[in-house]
Amino acid sequence: MNAADSNPPATFSESQERNVIELLCLLAAIHVFVFSAASPFFNNVDEQIHFDLVVKYAQGYLPRSLEPVSAEAVPYAALYGSPEYVGIPTSFPDGQFPPPPWTQPMEKVRPALVARTAAWRAVINYEASQPPLYYTLAAGWWQTGKALGFEGGHLLYWLRFLNIVFIALLVWLGYLAARLVFPERPFLRLGVPALLAFIPQSAFYSIQNDVLSPLTFGLAFICLVKWLRAEVPGIRLGILTGLALALTFLTKISNLPLLAVSGLAVLYKIVCLVRAGKSRAACPALVLLAVCAGLPMIAWLVWCKVVFGDFSGTAEKIRFLGWTHQPFGEWWHHPIFTPHGFWIFFSGKPGEFGLLPTFWQGEFLWHRDPLALPALDAVYTVSSLGFIGLAVIGLLSRSPAVSDPQRQALWLGFGSVIAAVVFLGFVSILYDFHDCYNPSREHPYFTCGRLMLGALIPFLLLYLYGLDCLLGRVRNPWVRPLVLVAIILFMVSSEIVIDWRLFPNGYNWFHM
Repeated sequence: MNAADSNPPATFSESQERNVIELLCLLAAIHVFVFSAASPFFNNVDEQIHFDLVVKYAQGYLPRSLEPVSAEAVPYAALYGSPEYVGIPTSFPDGQFPPPPWTQPMEKVRPALVARTAAWRAVINYEASQPPLYYTLAAGWWQTGKALGFEGGHLLYWLRFLNIVFIALLVWLGYLAARLVFPERPFLRLGVPALLAFIPQSAFYSIQNDVLSPLTFGLAFICLVKWLRAEVPGIRLGILTGLALALTFLTKISNLPLLAVSGLAVLYKIVCLVRAGKSRAACPALVLLAVCAGLPMIAWLVWCKVVFGDFSGTAEKIRFLGWTHQPFGEWWHHPIFTPHGFWIFFSGKPGEFGLLPTFWQGEFLWHRDPLALPALDAVYTVSSLGFIGLAVIGLLSRSPAVSDPQRQALWLGFGSVIAAVVFLGFVSILYDFHDCYNPSREHPYFTCGRLMLGALIPFLLLYLYGLDCLLGRVRNPWVRPLVLVAIILFMVSSEIVIDWRLFPNGYNWFHM
């Protein structure tokens, strides 16, 4: 009995299934709203820096160097920023964090605000060369909030609540991707959007451009799957695929590995078309894909070269951070090439982040300690490696339970995930991080899981397919839904346990 046979047939009509997805979108929106509102400003994942870029874009200004934080952003950072992400109580009088300034008499907090304002005016925004898509959208949202009458801290949270829109769209997009790849398997078709709705990734509770990557590459992934399946790709598909790839590039420079895999997928399709003698019929779609993807990419690369001095726009940031390139001979001494170091890269260790736990949960600190639990990190690491390993074994087995188009889509997803991981591993060995806090010489690993969030939808497809392979011989039709519910309850309950200390915090939205 194969996995397809053991997977029960769909029990929902098309309209009922659509209602389920709409409910998941609503629950995802509520989930992100609650935890975004509970998280004070400004977190340790450069939220204030990304906020400053949004403000500059809203002013119609594109940064042309690593410039100081704008005059409009400084008061928000000085007044609404909580010290509890990177501060410790013993650094303050009486061993307690100060209450929010807006709850105190102005004459009492004025000296501290003056000092904080002066300090923020000297802060350099080292993310100035980030691609523009997220900041353009967020700038429009910021201006809309102003037009609606929001101000002060409520306007700040209005900007962060843009992620509510993104997560609802992502749940729907995840459903479309899963339905495209596995139309006959309700566990996979509904499991992907269900996990997206409740994933405890703190990037969705923050102002930052990483939140847009799952959407843009998720759309590109769907288009690429259709591109690979098409007998002759049409003009409309060529345009949409090219635009999706361009949007992925214009979201985050760390999406380049995903674009490399996408390029290989397109090249593979071209070879197939040539062999089938259909390349001439596909030429219009190929040309339009190249134009729609290439022109926006080239325009931004040229802008970065002219303004920042290199095509990626990252050289000036790297100099500012104090990183230097490791000599080639030193690469092989990196601890990632040892079994222990390889495991640390993926799983982390107490007090330090690992790639897979941060991919699931994010990188928030609280009182300088990770908002995480070592046991929970281990669960996410082991389940991710285990289920994706099972998925690869299932693909290599050539089981009839998976059709060739499904296998092709899953290999595309696997290539995307591996490319993102290899990229972060390569960056880990490429630089000497000197006195940088994270990564550092003591922990020289680029373990920012949010940087590979573009591969989130393909990752969850593989994750659930691997789990489905594990449950392949289970005949009871209720087992898979119950396992999915158990995973969701585990994610939600563990997130509440970890983040519960944020909810009574006087700096968050609930106390404004």
